[in-house]
Amino acid sequence: MIEVKNVTKKYGNFVALDDISFKINEGEIIGLLGPNGAGKSTTMNIITGYIEQTSGEVIVAGYDMEKKAKKAKREIGYMPEGVPLYTDLTVKEFVTYMAELKRVNRKEKKEKVQQILKETGLEDVQKKLIRNLSRGYKQRVSMAGALVGDPKILILDEPTVGLDPKQITEIRSLIKRLGKKHTVILSSHILSEVSQICNKVIIINKGKIVATDTPDNLEKKVVGNNTIYVTVEDTEGKIDKVKDKIKGLKSIELVKENEDKTKQYVLEADKNVDLRKKVFEQFAKEGITIFEMKKADATLEDAFMKIIDEGGKK
Repeated sequence: MIEVKNVTKKYGNFVALDDISFKINEGEIIGLLGPNGAGKSTTMNIITGYIEQTSGEVIVAGYDMEKKAKKAKREIGYMPEGVPLYTDLTVKEFVTYMAELKRVNRKEKKEKVQQILKETGLEDVQKKLIRNLSRGYKQRVSMAGALVGDPKILILDEPTVGLDPKQITEIRSLIKRLGKKHTVILSSHILSEVSQICNKVIIINKGKIVATDTPDNLEKKVVGNNTIYVTVEDTEGKIDKVKDKIKGLKSIELVKENEDKTKQYVLEADKNVDLRKKVFEQFAKEGITIFEMKKADATLEDAFMKIIDEGGKK
């Protein structure tokens, strides 16, 4: 569906994208992640044909974006960040205008507009001016604009930013439904959202692809084979003595200091070490009171931070 082949983008001497390649298959919902300035927006702008790459190829639905830009762009619906809308139009007027821009068949236009309004949950507000809508409904209007023309590919840039929890849940459900009929590329800073919605993640850092995998696989890679979290009382340095006294213990790192003056540490040991038993025994000998002990469960955020940190140390 989308192939990005050895794409580089330079602005003078600055390399925004450095020879990146990836493939997105039909029907996938892809999360595009990366810190600010990593190259996410540049990647999306190149895929949509808004800007051209310095070198490399972008193939969209079988069309080369440079050689057959019009045909390629016809297959893309783009929802930009910030919800840029014509606020003096009603919802229906805006979606109709987008249908005219995308040259939807005149005989089908009215029916197609109503279909999109229904699909995005906008039927009840279609006669309202966009400026009078809540942020959540404005996001829906922007998404409706992207859906006009029945594109095979939807590119959604920060679709839930600025929404309240109820609105976020509604938009996420809408994206999941759209993913059944469209290939979706989703850029978001809310990593829990990407984990819930996307079936594959592409992580970009400093203009390079640093990881491509499912959220589950990325999370599994972060958790050590023998890792636990331990919350203890403020130990005044006693914790430092433990590492040398538990055989096979590889590391002890402070995770956070709590308001009740307890501290949480993450401990990692060799596979064959009964870590929980050893910790109970040794902490008791050192007079360290354990308030909580739990197995380490990783999130996509943990995986993202580890991948970015490791990339920065290379």
